Amino acid sequence: MKLKNLFDFELSRKEKPLFIFELANNHMGSVEHGLGVIRSFYKVAQEFDFNFAFKFQFRDIPSFIHPDYQKRMDIKYVKRFSETDLSEKEWKTLKNELDKLGFISVCTPFDEKSVDRIEALNFDIVKIGSCSFNDWPLLERIVKTKKPIIASTAGVELEDIDKVVSFFQNRKKRFALMHCVGEYPTGEENLQLGQIDMLRKRYSGVVIGFSTHEDPNSFEAVKLAIAKGARILEKHVAVKTKKFNINAYSATPNQTKKWLKSAEEALKMSGLTDQRAEFTKKELADLRQFKRGVFAKKEIKKGELIDIKDVFFAFPNQEDQVLANDMSKYTHFYANKQIKKNEAIIDVKKVNIRKKIYSIVEKADKILKKYKIAIPQKTDFSISYHYGLEKFYQYGGILIDCVNREYCKKLIVMFSNQKHPAQYHKKKEETFYILGGKFVITLNGKEKNYKAGDIVTVKRKVKHSMKAKTDGVFEEVSSTHYVKDSFYEDEKIGKNKNRKTYITYWID
Repeated sequence: MKLKNLFDFELSRKEKPLFIFELANNHMGSVEHGLGVIRSFYKVAQEFDFNFAFKFQFRDIPSFIHPDYQKRMDIKYVKRFSETDLSEKEWKTLKNELDKLGFISVCTPFDEKSVDRIEALNFDIVKIGSCSFNDWPLLERIVKTKKPIIASTAGVELEDIDKVVSFFQNRKKRFALMHCVGEYPTGEENLQLGQIDMLRKRYSGVVIGFSTHEDPNSFEAVKLAIAKGARILEKHVAVKTKKFNINAYSATPNQTKKWLKSAEEALKMSGLTDQRAEFTKKELADLRQFKRGVFAKKEIKKGELIDIKDVFFAFPNQEDQVLANDMSKYTHFYANKQIKKNEAIIDVKKVNIRKKIYSIVEKADKILKKYKIAIPQKTDFSISYHYGLEKFYQYGGILIDCVNREYCKKLIVMFSNQKHPAQYHKKKEETFYILGGKFVITLNGKEKNYKAGDIVTVKRKVKHSMKAKTDGVFEEVSSTHYVKDSFYEDEKIGKNKNRKTYITYWID
């Protein structure tokens, strides 16, 4: 696993999740027992296709514990930390075992000298415990390392999380946050797994994990955490022997195996998160049987474009029949044979024009940007192709409707050498204002060249056509536009009811 992927939000979703085995003080001050724990959980890890890390905790006892309290064995954690302290040589032995077995190495320092030790032993990741989350002197030392950081947030106010996240981001640190509840053990009613959602929403782009302290025999929380998007999961682990007992929140190898099995099940159930999942053949077949089929409302001739007004939709459908779900303005169907009234639409030629339409709009957008013409981000385009889409770049144009009231304004985009066939209007008078490019406009047979800044007025009943000599844009300002007020010289164009596609497009 590449560690940079772990701390990159998008890349982490494509990686296997990271499971951290927290050793803490469960080596019990014995390097031999510590090695036994590491090796026991290595065997557990071999059964699962995840990324695995082992985590240690470092405290420099002489400086961490106040001099007046260093011999106070009546204080629980002074006794615990002191009795389980290991030498530099012993820590190195345990760290070498992690490296040999291929674990990612993680360590939590509770003081500045412990950060020095982490660097000396070359751990892969620095972990910040919840109690140290806003320990600013310690944070200042940690960010001086080149190590990525995982930080737990138990008991930390939102305002302080904001400050620490900003602190890391301003220093360009690679880091992840862990939802954590600092009760040992944590009752299920106090797990607050919804905090994973909150952290993901508030700190967009930051990898979020879950550090768990619930009863080791509870295996549901890990499923919920994974379903909510946790990519790093941490659990205290221990091995019980005749000599050493374990605490109430540390998991044995067998309990950890069940925990990981539960996580494995959750990942299978969660499925893909970065793309649409593939559908099973059974799912598609089960859904198809309930869809409406397309039937002929009248006789349709061979080679004829099947218009939506000439069909009806009904249940049940037949095998290979065109479905109501297939009918859209971007999909054209042509009859391969004659289809009688009420027959199923089956033997057809299918032509999808979506890619062509979007390509046209994207090219038009570039022309608008070229001439520095700003349009609304959400824009309604009307794409005209007078002799069919396949001849669009010969005959056609793109109309952008700005307003149509008692007054009307449109923008017309045309591509180099594209023509708009001759037409006239009975109700509408219009004026063209050239915004960019060069055009040839013909009025009642008289041809004239126009360029940016030129204006031409077309009175009612004046037959007009145009050709773009370059890619260009002109503004049409007119009286109200009426749908049935365009009369073409070539009557075939007027009879073609499938010569336009309307699309709403979001401009970047």
